[in-house]
Amino acid sequence: MNKKQDKLEYLALFLIIIFIITQAIINKEYFVATISAICGISYSMLAGKGDPKCYFIGLSGSGFYSLLAFQNALWGNLALYLFYYIPMQILGYFKWKKNLKKNKNTIVKTKVSIKERMAVALICAVLILITTFFMEKLNDKNPLLDATTTILSLAGMYFTVKRAIEQWSIWMIVNFLSAIMWIKIALQGQKVYSTVIMWVVYLFLAIYFYIKWKKEIETQN
Repeated sequence: MNKKQDKLEYLALFLIIIFIITQAIINKEYFVATISAICGISYSMLAGKGDPKCYFIGLSGSGFYSLLAFQNALWGNLALYLFYYIPMQILGYFKWKKNLKKNKNTIVKTKVSIKERMAVALICAVLILITTFFMEKLNDKNPLLDATTTILSLAGMYFTVKRAIEQWSIWMIVNFLSAIMWIKIALQGQKVYSTVIMWVVYLFLAIYFYIKWKKEIETQN
């Protein structure tokens, strides 16, 4: 069953990549947006499968997305990827390699305490308010959305490195809001359709892997 499921997941990834490339050619989309989307979706798929190799693709995707955020004046997202995602992905690779299942190249999934969840939620709420204020001062195009997705992404990556299922709940919110943010940019005339597709696919992957990880954690317990 697992092998069949793996094949279906990789087939879905292949079809999504083909779709992104096809629409990018038709719409004459920015090369950076297309490559960023392909790397990002591939990273998310491998991360959901618990494979440490996801971080190699994640580093490439972060570089391209940083350039895209810079081009569209999303300063919060730019700072997030350059100064947090890239270092955390390097750390995440070594953390995951230390916590692999016996004789397998996938990680042992975890779940954090309610106390830790509440603490992270409180910190995020305060930081979102502060970051929104600074984003407005920097003339960010979408200060509240940019601040919210940036701060929640900090928490999401923190839980990702910890191998915690809570990451997927946060990614659902981040991906939904990010999709809205990039749809607004696309409607303003920017050719970033691959980025919109990327965030929508991220949302479905977050839901899918939350369900999958929940079942696996229950089985472990």
